[in-house]
Amino acid sequence: MAISGESMRFSFQGRGGTLFGIHLVNLFFTIITLGVYNFWARVKVRQYLWGQFEVAGDRLSYHGTGKEMLLGWLKAAVIFFIPLVVLQNGPKWVEASPAVMGVGALLSLLLIAFFFPVAIVGTRRYRLSRTAWRSIRFSFRGTWKQYFALSWKGNLLNLITLSLYSPYYNAKRDKFLISHSFVGNRNFDYDGKGEDLFWSYLICLVLVVPTLGFSWIWYFVKRMCYVWDHTTFGEARFASTVTFGGMVGVSLTNLLLVLVTLGFGFPWAEVRYLRYLSDNLNLNGPADFDSLAQDARAVNATGEELGSFLDLQFDLG
Repeated sequence: MAISGESMRFSFQGRGGTLFGIHLVNLFFTIITLGVYNFWARVKVRQYLWGQFEVAGDRLSYHGTGKEMLLGWLKAAVIFFIPLVVLQNGPKWVEASPAVMGVGALLSLLLIAFFFPVAIVGTRRYRLSRTAWRSIRFSFRGTWKQYFALSWKGNLLNLITLSLYSPYYNAKRDKFLISHSFVGNRNFDYDGKGEDLFWSYLICLVLVVPTLGFSWIWYFVKRMCYVWDHTTFGEARFASTVTFGGMVGVSLTNLLLVLVTLGFGFPWAEVRYLRYLSDNLNLNGPADFDSLAQDARAVNATGEELGSFLDLQFDLG
């Protein structure tokens, strides 16, 4: 399907009631299996959410499995979680000196700092590799070594500049994550620049206290729209029409919905949020989807589960 010179809209067809039913069944099986079913539960949620996103008349699909995620979790536990627990608590268990406890705490922080970039790349690689559109798999082809260098340099400069380097670091980070993301044999690209958002970021920082934090939402929306508006796929360019007012409205009503229902309304809130985002996303310009060809890459779920230990959120479930 070739789309040329027109705007293609995205849509989300999910329903809160259906998602609530999935969560309810997942909760039951997770309880009776003492938590083991959690990996399959996450897969069920992703399969549903992915399958409700429609692009050019066809929906996305998710192909991860609970077994993959369980094995990935076990590997991540061995190489990361168990060493972290030992470093943080080992000195206390043997009643070591304060100096030894300090060394353990420092080493645990270094372990987290080392694995954080690895987890971000691994999480993105796994989840994209298990996503497909028209049976064509997505993939991520950046390496953790590339992101490791970018991340450490960016965070160091953020620290030195008291976070003022953040817009520039985010632009480099977005460029890396987006330009190394593929659909089949074709990649996305990003042409945003840090200086375009610097003054907005500065205004956000100055107003964060007077606005009771709402300036962060304003900047979040502005940056999200900027990232979409500077993301391209071939000659086509994405465009987001999300607004600050719209985002605040959806967020506040979702918060009220969750509070009034004592949390049971969360699936409806999630569906409302995803529908708002998709309804305000377009792809403008020529996008020749007929030229897409399968070019899947083999990956495992270890990086995904490293991300779960570090509480990284990349996807919708």
